[in-house]
Amino acid sequence: MGDDVIRASEIGQYAYCARAWWLARVKGLPSANAADMRAGTEQHQEHGRAVERLYFLRRLAAAFIFLGVLLLLAWLVMGLVR
Repeated sequence: MGDDVIRASEIGQYAYCARAWWLARVKGLPSANAADMRAGTEQHQEHGRAVERLYFLRRLAAAFIFLGVLLLLAWLVMGLVR
């Protein structure tokens, strides 16, 4: 890994098996389940993108609701002015 930063996933790995963490971190030995770890990383990234889309759609919905309220108020005010 080459850096002094310990990531949250490493803490989880250490809690599960300190020896496996040591072998990977200190000795630099690759994990036997590297393919599963890559698949898990891809799933996490896909989930992150889905969450970002959700937040965007939520903001878009709020903007449309705000615009609708403004249009309703404008319509009501225009009706009262006449």
